[in-house]
Amino acid sequence: MLYAWVTSPDKSIDQTEKELFFSLQKTYDLYHHMMATPVDVADAAVSLMELRKRKHFPTPEDLNPNTRFVQNPLINILRNHAGLKRYVEDVKICADWDDTVRKLYKELTATDFYAAYMSAPELPENGDRKVMEQLMSEVVLQSDDVNAILEEQSIFWNDDLDFVISMVIKTFKRLLADPEQPLLPFFKDDDDEQFARILLRKCLFKNEDLKNQVEQLSQNWDVERIAMIDKLIIQMGIVEMMSFPSIPGKVTINECIELSKYYSTEKSSIFVNGILDKALKTLESEGKLEKTGRGLME
Repeated sequence: MLYAWVTSPDKSIDQTEKELFFSLQKTYDLYHHMMATPVDVADAAVSLMELRKRKHFPTPEDLNPNTRFVQNPLINILRNHAGLKRYVEDVKICADWDDTVRKLYKELTATDFYAAYMSAPELPENGDRKVMEQLMSEVVLQSDDVNAILEEQSIFWNDDLDFVISMVIKTFKRLLADPEQPLLPFFKDDDDEQFARILLRKCLFKNEDLKNQVEQLSQNWDVERIAMIDKLIIQMGIVEMMSFPSIPGKVTINECIELSKYYSTEKSSIFVNGILDKALKTLESEGKLEKTGRGLME
C-alpha cells in the first residue's frame, strides 16, 4: 500500500486506507476458502470412490475403499462448522475450482505421507491432524494451479497464501480441542485494528520527514541506488518503533528484515538491518523511545 501510494500521486490517504482494509478483508475471505478446502478435497475423493464402484469390473478395493481420509475427524468438524458454512456457502473461488480440487486430491494420493496415513494399522497421536496440516502445507500451498487461480482472481491474493495457510493450520488445532468454537476473528482486538490504521497513516503523513531520516541514516550508501521498497520498509520500521511502545525495537527490525527478504532483493535484508539498527540506537540516544507494556501510543 505504501508503494502504491508513493508511485500514484493522485491517491489520497483516505483512499489508500480503504484499499488497505479491503485487502485485509480479501485475506480474511481467503482464510475461509482455505479452511473449506479439505472438505472440498474429501468431496472429490468421495465422488471418485462412487465412480469406481460403478465400473463394469470393479475390484475389491473399488467396492470397499479405504475411507480413513474422508472420515477424518477434522474434515467432519469443518463440514459441520456453522460459521464456516455461512461464510463460504455456495461460493467457489472460481468456476474451475472443482477441477483444481480434483487435481489436489490426485497430488495428495501421490505423496508418501498420505500413503503412510492410509496404510497405518494404528494412527499415532495427532495423526489425523498431521495429515491435514501436510495437505495444506505440502500440497495446497505448493500447487501451481492454486497459486495461478488466486493470482487471477485477486491481486490481493498474490502473496497471501503462505500466511493464510499458517493461520488455517493454527485453527485446525483449536477446532480439534473444541469443535464449537468460532474461527479466528478478523482482528484479534481493537488494538490490532488500530495498529494497521495508525502505521499506515503515520507513514503517509510523515513521508517527507521519514525520507530525510532515511537519507541521514544512509550517508555511507548511494541513496539513489537504494530500492524504493527498501526505503519504505525502513520508514515503516521507524514509525513502528516510535509509535508502538509495547513492541520491542528488535522485534520491529526482525519483522522488517523478513519483509525485505520477501519483497525486495537478496542483499536488502543486510541493508535494512543495518539502517534500522542505527535508527534504533539513534532514537534511544535522543530519548525518543519509551518502550512500555501499555499498548498503543495515541
